[in-house]
Formats: sequence, structure tokens, C-alpha cells
Amino acid sequence: MQITSTYALADHAAFTAAVANAQRRALHSFFDQHVIEEEGAYITIDEGDYDALPMTIIDRVVHTVPSAMTDEY
Repeated sequence: MQITSTYALADHAAFTAAVANAQRRALHSFFDQHVIEEEGAYITIDEGDYDALPMTIIDRVVHTVPSAMTDEY
């Protein structure tokens, strides 16, 4: 795992928990899961919640977990 933020180094436990949450969510989603830096905290968002991610969100992405589901049979 690569840490791309100085905030992530300062609060590694919160970052690790957000990544674990994104990994669990990605197992049951058709969309990538992104860990977002939000005022010193970390949240996980589903790319499917947004049509196209706005630059204000893209700039705060610190980790992405690819979706695990596919609609191909």
C-alpha cells in the first residue's frame, strides 16, 4: 500500500480503517471506491454516487480500490 498524503502519515489508523472500508465495499460494488481526505479525516465514497467526480473531490483522493464486481457473465 502506498501512502500519498502527509495527513495519512500523521493519522495512519484512520487512513487504514478507511482503506479497509473501501476494500469491503468494493467487493459488492460495480464502482471504484475512493478514500477521500476530508479536513484531517478520511471518508470512503462510491464512484457511482457521482456522474463524474468533480475536481474538488479528485484533488482529495488519497487511495482508490477498484470494484470487484463485473456485469459480464
